[in-house]
Amino acid sequence: MIIRGGENIYPKEIEEVIYTNPKVKDVSVIGVPDEQYGEEVMAQIILKDGESATVDEMRAYIAGLVARHKVPRYIEFVDSFPMNAAGKILKFKMREAAVEKLNLQKANGIVTA
Repeated sequence: MIIRGGENIYPKEIEEVIYTNPKVKDVSVIGVPDEQYGEEVMAQIILKDGESATVDEMRAYIAGLVARHKVPRYIEFVDSFPMNAAGKILKFKMREAAVEKLNLQKANGIVTA
């Protein structure tokens, strides 16, 4: 669960909406640290072969289907997700990489719950 400004956001709900886009092959939604809200929503998306999409295009698609506070602030297109030997997505690894890539180390110390 992502706690953004006191609101509980369930990643699975957002993932299910993003899966309805015909260009999307796979998606994983995580919470990343934010100084103002505690956490922000980030979606990492794998597109189907031969497809392309922009961040703005994907954000507009999602915004038409979910409440405004659930629209991911960060959207990244990736080739794969970090997984363990059993094929489970390692969301904590995704969060660690996002903190580094987005330079969110300062906000990383904030406790949300």
